[in-house]
Amino acid sequence: MNNWFELVIDLIIILIFLGGFTRFRTPKGARQGNFSAAFALALAVVVIITSYRIMQPHIVILALLIGSALGWLVAMRVNMIQIPAMVAFQHGAGGIAAFLVSFIELTRNTLPGFGVEKISGFLGLAIGALTFSGSMIASGKLANIIKKPPLVLPMHSHITIGLLILIVLTGYFTGYLQGRPLTILLAVMVAESILLGLVFSIRIGGADMPVLISFLNATAGLAAAFCGVIIHNRLLIACGATVAASGSILTHVMCKAMNRNLLKVFIGFRVKDSADPIPAFFGEEIVADNLAGIGDESPAEPPAEVDPLTEAIRVCREAKNVIVVPGYGMAFAQAQFDVVRFTTLLEQSGKEVRFAIHPVAGRMPGHMDVLLAEAELSYDKMIEMDDINQDFEKTDLAIIVGACDVVNPAAMTTKNTPISGMPILLAHNAKRVLVCNLDDKPGYSGIDNPLYKNKKVIMLLGDAKETLTKLIDRYISES
Repeated sequence: MNNWFELVIDLIIILIFLGGFTRFRTPKGARQGNFSAAFALALAVVVIITSYRIMQPHIVILALLIGSALGWLVAMRVNMIQIPAMVAFQHGAGGIAAFLVSFIELTRNTLPGFGVEKISGFLGLAIGALTFSGSMIASGKLANIIKKPPLVLPMHSHITIGLLILIVLTGYFTGYLQGRPLTILLAVMVAESILLGLVFSIRIGGADMPVLISFLNATAGLAAAFCGVIIHNRLLIACGATVAASGSILTHVMCKAMNRNLLKVFIGFRVKDSADPIPAFFGEEIVADNLAGIGDESPAEPPAEVDPLTEAIRVCREAKNVIVVPGYGMAFAQAQFDVVRFTTLLEQSGKEVRFAIHPVAGRMPGHMDVLLAEAELSYDKMIEMDDINQDFEKTDLAIIVGACDVVNPAAMTTKNTPISGMPILLAHNAKRVLVCNLDDKPGYSGIDNPLYKNKKVIMLLGDAKETLTKLIDRYISES
């Protein structure tokens, strides 16, 4: 009867947790979903503490309090621009927790051979350690601490496969050891897995970073699920499997959105310049009809006697429909509130304004949606790339705010770069383009953007927040 009662309690917690997941479909629902999922996890902690005979509960409670305090402190200090790096760091934290628990449980398992529990422990240890090191690399790249472009070592794929084989062999021999030799070999296995995570992640960069983040999300959940098997915990298995499944789905969605093959992303490629067109990625009609003039060497700015700000105000007043393309630079400048304020002014002048959202704008899925929702932009104005791309050629003005790679036509015309083949927002098809970027240097991928040299583009370089403030003040003063 007691087992049935525990099963029902676990099932209720799992249902609350999954119920929170279902709320993530909308921005407003996501907030409630986060609270529901957090409540379910808090219940799970209470159930674990009360269900098991813990020799020193005060240590567990103290650890919970310290961890919660640190988590709260980090969450309150991190701004939206740091969210992608923090998410990657959190995946690493989940990985290290999984491999530490697996390590301890494997040293306690004295049964020879390979049972389900021991195999699960080995998988939890290896995947957890790999997730930890891979996530630290991803977090470092996203935080601009580590060099962003892909780093491909000589015989990189051979090194990766060799490390994988070495981990399997180490796990096999570990299955027949006990005591100190077992502990030493498990430590070796952890070191091998950490090295595999490092080698695996350094070769990924540019447009493929969101795919890496999604994949590490899945591996963190998978490690936790295997960890749950070895400690006989249904809640950990269910929650870990849910995270692994959602991360896998997100990885697939990101690969599809980025026109990437998952295997090719993880095999990696060397970056080299090529002027060969790649129409297969977008269709011959788009390339033939819409790329003319992109590389035009005519000055991007108006003639010297025309002030770019004055020209920008003029085209804003004349435009009847406007599409705004937000990017990482907007997040970095914390300019989302100014962008929404300026577009509100445009709407009050009778103009139609929509926002074009690229799947990886801001370096992770949904980053721009959250930023704009924070500025209280109506969600129905945020249009996904596939739904709005065909409208650019009928648009009077495209306003790019802090975006580069997601509007870089080089993705359509150049092979063997970190963004080659990546679907972009076709902002260059608009009748006029206003760029409010910090500078005209390459974006995260390191690839020059030929759009900046197009004669129909107006460049307002400088901090996006300051640029938008000038636009707002000038627009109001001339109204």
